[in-house]
Amino acid sequence: MINNLIDFYLKSHPVTLGVLALLSIYFIVLNWVFFYRYFSINNWLKIESNSLESLLMGASSVSDSSFLNNFIKTRSNVNKEILDLALLAATKEATKGLSLLSVFASTTPFIGLFGTVVSILDTFTHIGQSSGSMSIISSGVSDALIATAAGIFVAIFAYTYHQILKRSSFELVGFIQMQSEAILARKNN
Repeated sequence: MINNLIDFYLKSHPVTLGVLALLSIYFIVLNWVFFYRYFSINNWLKIESNSLESLLMGASSVSDSSFLNNFIKTRSNVNKEILDLALLAATKEATKGLSLLSVFASTTPFIGLFGTVVSILDTFTHIGQSSGSMSIISSGVSDALIATAAGIFVAIFAYTYHQILKRSSFELVGFIQMQSEAILARKNN
């Protein structure tokens, strides 16, 4: 295994190795962003869910830990505009990191493909300099395709993480919107 990695390292074009290093950094960053946002949004979801449940069960206002509480406690007269502002602020906060995951999901296959193209060009250059057989071509192309595979691998995780966080953010904003509607309904009665 180690010998295969050393052999790959020695035969690969520096651009391909750079692409693989960049994709490795992307993979570390996207995992960090996902897990940080996933746990923080899930914690926030529990808070807002409990706040909505207590509000629907007859509580006079949202819980102290609810995101809406910051907007409600600063105003003596709660109106739709304040609650809409709170909803926009919550949406902005809940969707942090989604654009980065989206960019990673869309660009990593192209980054991997770039590494593959450079490596294939390098393989054809070596074939032109020596009498190359099919074994040289197939070996060079198979090594070159590792960069594309790595790009697709990273893109799969980035896209999946993006969709998971997007759905959690949608649920969170829904809980905050339901609380806003409940507060307005009580105020109008």
